[in-house]
Amino acid sequence: MYTVFLAGGIGSGKSTAARELERLGACRIDLDQLSREVLEPGSPILPAIQDAFGADLVDPQTGVLNRGLLAQRAFATKADAARLEAIELPAIGNLLRQRLQELEGASPAPALCVVEVPLLDRMVPMRELADEVVLVDCPRAIRRVRAIDRGMTGEDFDARVANQPTDEWLRAHATTVISNLGTAGQLCQQVRRWYEERLGKEGQ
Repeated sequence: MYTVFLAGGIGSGKSTAARELERLGACRIDLDQLSREVLEPGSPILPAIQDAFGADLVDPQTGVLNRGLLAQRAFATKADAARLEAIELPAIGNLLRQRLQELEGASPAPALCVVEVPLLDRMVPMRELADEVVLVDCPRAIRRVRAIDRGMTGEDFDARVANQPTDEWLRAHATTVISNLGTAGQLCQQVRRWYEERLGKEGQ
């Protein structure tokens, strides 16, 4: 099974590329979803989160984490955000490894697994899990327009981008860069060419 980390900033077209790969037959793992799973009731990291950010974050009856309150506390400062990441990222990495092992052991195993990565810089310790890092690259100004067209405010876009790796950093850490300056259809054409170069017609 060929494993790819798929990266790209807000509005870059990363999710469009991931959906196209999934349509072609790839198995798709969304790290945002894994990050939610590691905070579900009964998760072994919840006690550490309570120790760091407050016991009142978890409902004693249901075991449900108050994610909104956690976000308020954890993202109040960069130091607090780093504390949360230190707890969460190892758990996310373990869950990702587990999912990849399960896919490898499936019969038949998928030819390709694409891992949709929101923040590539946080994945550096897990880089060995991927055969390739593919970046969907798009200038920030164009991404900002696209994000606003989807309903995000410009201020929200700017605030989020400020806490993400720069375009230069992403390009420097990518194996393959797919430029997305045109339409979604043109992006999908590039994705299909990449897919065929790596895996031929398998899985279609």
